[in-house]
Amino acid sequence: MSSHEDWPALPPLQTGLRGRCPRCGQGHLFQGFLKLRPECEVCGLDYSFADPADGPAFFVICFACVPSVFLGVWLEVQFAAPLWVHLLTTGPFMLLTCIPPLRPLKGWLVASQFFYKAEEGKVVRRALPPAPEGPKASATS
Repeated sequence: MSSHEDWPALPPLQTGLRGRCPRCGQGHLFQGFLKLRPECEVCGLDYSFADPADGPAFFVICFACVPSVFLGVWLEVQFAAPLWVHLLTTGPFMLLTCIPPLRPLKGWLVASQFFYKAEEGKVVRRALPPAPEGPKASATS
């Protein structure tokens, strides 16, 4: 299709959180809830570069699961809540704070990979300079 230079640089927060193509901002990023499309239907950008791995789950665990667990522990310590109370409060709270953020976070990570041209790290081996041959010359003035 066209090169990346033909498109304006769109911020990852603007495109990723909305689930839009990181290059054109118009096409959809997702095919299902969390499954990426093979390519953008508008500009044809191949999404094979995208590999957010466990990034979205990590952020959700840090920012959503921890408060949910604190809620459950607080209910247990403060009120000695029975199991049914936890099922009606802590369970839905955990589901509502953990599942909805996964898609926007994955979109943001994919858009950030595109925006910052992130790719897999590679080991670059530099050639060593050749060792001097023969005995070392002494520096005399």
